[in-house]
Order: sequence, then C-alpha cells, then structure tokens
Amino acid sequence: MPIPSDHSRPVRQSAKESAFNQIQQWIIDGTLQPGEKLNDSELAKALGVSRTPVRESLQLLEVQGFVKMFPGKATQVTEVEKESMNDLLPPLAVLQALSAELAIDNLTDDITAVLEEINDRFTKAIRSENYYAALKIDEEFHQVIVDAANNPYIHNIIANLQAHVRRLFFHNSIILTEQSIEEHSQIINLMKEGNNEALAPIMKENWLRTIQEFQALK
Repeated sequence: MPIPSDHSRPVRQSAKESAFNQIQQWIIDGTLQPGEKLNDSELAKALGVSRTPVRESLQLLEVQGFVKMFPGKATQVTEVEKESMNDLLPPLAVLQALSAELAIDNLTDDITAVLEEINDRFTKAIRSENYYAALKIDEEFHQVIVDAANNPYIHNIIANLQAHVRRLFFHNSIILTEQSIEEHSQIINLMKEGNNEALAPIMKENWLRTIQEFQALK
C-alpha cells in the first residue's frame, strides 16, 4: 500500500482529526485507489499516530461512504461510481441554495468584496484551463456563502457532500465550465439585492448543470 512520506501534518488537531483528514484526502485524490485494502498499522506508522485514532477515522470514513469495513477481514476504499452524482448533487444544490438565502441577512460589503475577488480568481483559473485550481476556488466561493449562512447543521452536511464532489472531480467525473463564472456573478448580485426568488434557481442550476453535462458526454 504505497503511502507518501512527505505529506504535511497539520498542527493543533487531535490525532483522530489529523488521521481522518489525511486518509480522506488520500482517498479523494487517488493516493489510495478505489478497491485498495487498507492496513491500519501501515497507516498509523505513516501518520505517526497509534492504531486507535486510525481505526476511529476509518469507522467515520465508512459512515461517510469512503471505505467499507469487513469485520475480521479487511477494510477497502470504496469504488468511485460516476453516476453517484445523480444522487449527490441534487441535495447539495438545495442546501447551497438555502445557504445563499440565509446568508442574505448576514451579507456585508466585506463579504461581497470577498466573493467578487474569489470569482475573479475563479475566472482566471477557468480561462487558463487550470481546472484543479478552479475546483478549489469554486469551493472557496461557496464556502464563504455557507459560512455567512451561519447554520452549523447545514455546514456539516455540505462539508461531507463536498468531499465526495472533490473525489468525483479527481476521477474525471466533474467538469467546470465558463458558464459558472456568470452564474457566480449573478449569485453575488442577487444576494446584494436580497432577491430570494431568483437566487435559489440560479444557485441550484450552478450545481445541477454538472449532471446535464455528464449525461451529454455519455
């Protein structure tokens, strides 16, 4: 089970949090391949922690759908099902739209300026065809809105769903297009106007269009 030795080890995290975040990232970016068997002793050695936080992390990753544990046998990374976006993106789109609506009451000039600056960077990444950077910037854009909504329940659910979105991207299931740039601009303007009625459909379309594009490619 090849594990890189040069990974960064975040500070001010518990051993469990550190192990969970790193193993999840390795699964998302394909360092740990779909179907690969995981050895908790090897993971513990690579992460510089005991086996207990690794086992606890794997249990949580199973709940979130990243690994499958077979008691007494093995723990395996789950397969990437590209069609899973049909189940993943609709609830994410609804929650993102709700976040945008809730964020309107907390919107400030500073938040608006941050969103506009992020969309400028997103535009440059898309037009330079740096799609990995664009994905990270797109996440940043939506995270500002989720944070402004100030609802911890929505925040936690979106964080879990977003991790699966990143994994689909790494496995070439999700493609970002220039149309998202204009949608981001519309989202910002509608939030500034407090136009809930028009805001929700645009935010949903920003997420659901990926399904349409994927089906068109098929």
